[in-house]
Amino acid sequence: MMLQHLLSVLAFALLCAFLGVLISYVPRLDLGSVLVVCVVLCGYDLFVHRTPDGAR
Repeated sequence: MMLQHLLSVLAFALLCAFLGVLISYVPRLDLGSVLVVCVVLCGYDLFVHRTPDGAR
């Protein structure tokens, strides 16, 4: 279970790094807003969302 959490946090960090590089090379306001929404939704799903049985 701990390995699953570690890998999910690593995947989230890699997603943020990739999107950070993308927005640094393509500095557009509309693209930036889409990327922020993407990171917020991914972070919500990773850190806040609970499964139907109540486990994280």
